[in-house]
Amino acid sequence: MWDFSIGRTIGILARTMPFILTRMAIYFVITLAFILASGTGAGIGYGVGSLSDSPESFAIWGGIFGMGFVGVAVYWAREWLLYMVKAAHIAVIVKLIDGEALPDGKGQVAYGREVVAARFGEANALFALDQLIKGVVAVITGLIGGIAAFLPIPGLDGIARFANTVIRLSLTYVDEIILGYNIRTNSDNAWESARRGLVLYAQNGLKMVKNAVWLSIFLWVLSILVFVLALAPAAAILYAFPGEIAGLSFVVAIVFAWAFKAAVLEPFAIAALMAVYFDTVRGQVPDPEWDAKLTGASETFRSLTENARSAFGGREAVA
Repeated sequence: MWDFSIGRTIGILARTMPFILTRMAIYFVITLAFILASGTGAGIGYGVGSLSDSPESFAIWGGIFGMGFVGVAVYWAREWLLYMVKAAHIAVIVKLIDGEALPDGKGQVAYGREVVAARFGEANALFALDQLIKGVVAVITGLIGGIAAFLPIPGLDGIARFANTVIRLSLTYVDEIILGYNIRTNSDNAWESARRGLVLYAQNGLKMVKNAVWLSIFLWVLSILVFVLALAPAAAILYAFPGEIAGLSFVVAIVFAWAFKAAVLEPFAIAALMAVYFDTVRGQVPDPEWDAKLTGASETFRSLTENARSAFGGREAVA
């Protein structure tokens, strides 16, 4: 059904426990910030609304405003999280997938950050490259044709459209996979490595999509389970607030499930798909036909190609 090894992936994650703990700390602090902000906002709203006939409505809007404030802060911190945490973790995962030993006498987190800094320089450069990669991924999804390739049966258009939606949602981690390929190649042109990595992904798209869909289903089932388990403590935390505010316990449980998914489940998916990708593209070269398809269909891919050429002083990047 799938091509990744659950046991091997868990083993790799276990060896990157410093990163798992770091991610858990960051995302659970974010979760706590959401809870405190929503509770404080609800309390303030209720206090202000006590002068009116419906203080509960003011409390609900206060809680929503508090959560929105934290959400904006997390949005602005995404560049830092990508550079300091995600990319550094991926750098260590790449080494472990390839069976390489990590340097002695140096912490994993510090080592991962050194690799990322040496490869990409400043955080804004990595973030700009990551945004281009994400733009190309959307085009690849359309070119692959999704599940329709597996359903050549008349009358199944509705099922095909639904399945394509599932596929699009499952391709969340492609940019991290390409980032891992970029780190693994260790070329002197990160833009060209990303461009080549995207072409290789596209030409093996059906196999990668199959594995991504299975992983996506697996992760969402676990996330729903975590959400259900989080409902009880979330409701207990918000019990002290007025009756209608208890509805926020569902929102808090969702945020908690999101934090667990981001801290633990996402690295699992990334490591599993990255191992499949590395094994699949071993010995392959980018297919000129897929290169041409992406060039013709994606302005973002053309921008990536131009950046790759600029890094070579305007010359054609060497394949």
